[in-house]
Amino acid sequence: MHSSGRPLGAHLPLGGGMVRAADRAAHIGATALQIFSDNPTSWRRREGLPPELTPFRARLAHHRIDPLVIHAPYLVNLAAPDPTVYERSVAMLAAELIVAATYGAALVNVHIGSHRGEGTDAGVFRLAAGLRRVFELAGAAADGVTLVLENGSGGGFGLGSTIGELAAIDAALGDLGVPMDRTGFCLDTAHLWGAGYRIDSPAGVDSLVAEFDAAVGLDRLRLVHLNDSRSEPGSRADRHEHLGAGRIGAAGLGRVLSHPALSSVAYVLETPGMAEGWDEVNLARARDLAAGRAVAALPAEAFATRRAHSAAPPETAGAAEEAEAD
Repeated sequence: MHSSGRPLGAHLPLGGGMVRAADRAAHIGATALQIFSDNPTSWRRREGLPPELTPFRARLAHHRIDPLVIHAPYLVNLAAPDPTVYERSVAMLAAELIVAATYGAALVNVHIGSHRGEGTDAGVFRLAAGLRRVFELAGAAADGVTLVLENGSGGGFGLGSTIGELAAIDAALGDLGVPMDRTGFCLDTAHLWGAGYRIDSPAGVDSLVAEFDAAVGLDRLRLVHLNDSRSEPGSRADRHEHLGAGRIGAAGLGRVLSHPALSSVAYVLETPGMAEGWDEVNLARARDLAAGRAVAALPAEAFATRRAHSAAPPETAGAAEEAEAD
């Protein structure tokens, strides 16, 4: 945990193996971990559970890494008007919740999706109705897992880029009987910035937190994706940057990490170069920001490649219609 005792971790790749990822999380000082359970850009899922699952869970427990967060595939779009995409999305997300339970994950994070030009109201209704079906399909096999809906940056026809839309979604969940104790929200700082929320100062962060609390309620916020941004504010673009090296900057991100009203929230970094060693650098920078310490300028090589885990570009997030049928 960082200096205020809040879980702080990163999205790490599993290419080197699950156990190795758990050990890497511990090595860089993470107390939370986010992963993909399978290929995030394919409808096809592996058959059965990975052979490393039992030792992976044991290593997480040994390292006291909690929570484990699973990021749902990018193809899921419960706001989609296309019936094939919609049905696939319902089935995939229900399966992801069940898988998450077997992993011991506390949270599954999913992008809210795109209404594809059909309108916000129609998209919100489809989303809520789809989530009700997701929980019905998952049933008791997914007990103990909370589904968190991630705000968007506002590109294309994406839903949930404003606090007002998140409030409308939350109200629709209640109206359609979606279990509120099994759902919540994730706020991605880079997405907030792209959507026009000026969180580059403590005052801006305070305003954002107060607005979310009034419209939705901070008890509904379970996760923060902590990312700086290369995008212009309000550009609706989603381009992640190293912490304190982007347009949001140290002052805003430090306030996000230390805001007293966010003490029960977990923080996960999705910053560039996670597989190239920048995971450790950014996590150390997050701890410095949380403690109010200055962060040093990064060397040029930090910006040579930005192969981050990041959200799909706003114009393609949830673009399952273009995905291959397999």
